[in-house]
Amino acid sequence: MSSSFHFLLILVFLISLQPTISTSSSSIDLIQKTCKNTKYYDLCVSSLKSDSTSLKADTKGLATIMVKIGMVNATATNTFLSSHELVLNTTNYTNNDLVLMKKLLKDCADKYALATNALQDSLQDLNNEVYDYAYLHVMAAADYPNVCHNGFKRNPRLDYPTQLAIREDGFKHICDVVLGILDALGW
Repeated sequence: MSSSFHFLLILVFLISLQPTISTSSSSIDLIQKTCKNTKYYDLCVSSLKSDSTSLKADTKGLATIMVKIGMVNATATNTFLSSHELVLNTTNYTNNDLVLMKKLLKDCADKYALATNALQDSLQDLNNEVYDYAYLHVMAAADYPNVCHNGFKRNPRLDYPTQLAIREDGFKHICDVVLGILDALGW
């Protein structure tokens, strides 16, 4: 009788978990389905799964989470650029080039701050369900790093820092994921 009681207890426990399991499963399904609409499926899935609130989010909530991830990324890049770490690692430039490099990096930091602001605006648009404006603000955010990159193109003596190029690509990929999720909202 003791083993029957334990079996029954385990069975009741497993049945009580069923709604949680199916909710998690359907949440994962929504994440995967939503991410299939994006250019960067793996980035989308891993980013959303890393945020515990995504398991209870609808598609609009998933877009909100990705916008916040973009804001964190842009803010981190702004902080990185403001630290002048890239200037400290450059030894091949003249003093005039270093002055120009510092100016360009400050301009780039400012552009990433503007990108953060644009993403903040898109959050407000999402909350108000004005998806076309949310889309517009995310596109603007994704374009700000281009202004930074173009500053270096206008000054061919200065190399575009590899670390910045990697950060730029990552940020643009995040924005592309957000745009794909916004498309899935069917506005």
